[in-house]
Amino acid sequence: MDASLAGQLLVASPSLADPNFRRTVVLIGVHNEDGAMGVILNRPSETMVAEAVPQLEAVVDSQEPVYVGGPVQPSSVVLLAEFLDPTPAALLVLGRIGFPAGATDVDGLAESTDRRRVYAGYAAADSLMRRSSKATGSPIPPCPTMSLRRCPSTSGRRSSSARAAAMRCLRACRWTRA
Repeated sequence: MDASLAGQLLVASPSLADPNFRRTVVLIGVHNEDGAMGVILNRPSETMVAEAVPQLEAVVDSQEPVYVGGPVQPSSVVLLAEFLDPTPAALLVLGRIGFPAGATDVDGLAESTDRRRVYAGYAAADSLMRRSSKATGSPIPPCPTMSLRRCPSTSGRRSSSARAAAMRCLRACRWTRA
């Protein structure tokens, strides 16, 4: 394998036809011989954090949108944060920016991080995607004590059948404290 792309930003070329990644910027969190995983940084949904994951209101402004992180496991909650103290980080990908460990509580996140963004799902490629979609665990840790109460939507965007299926899944799910 060539050099890892972890911590890099992938910007979709204008010719990219896949609606899951058209006009996106993806932060790569993990890139190894098994594949790559990350989150789409620039796809806000119309659902606010207060509606979808009220447990995180203490650390994320309740009027912030939940971002669509990617088409894999769209009902999982993924948090990206800038860490003041890297101890609760499961994975640092770009300087102090990374993903908190699953066991980190909300109070711990408030004390150890400066900025935070909530994502529904994530992006993955190759065997990491196949493994993640079977819910056998992923290198990007979802928040294990939380699930979506209200699902994000990105209405107004064109969708393929795969994206439409993911959106139907999002609309059908109920996110609650697990």
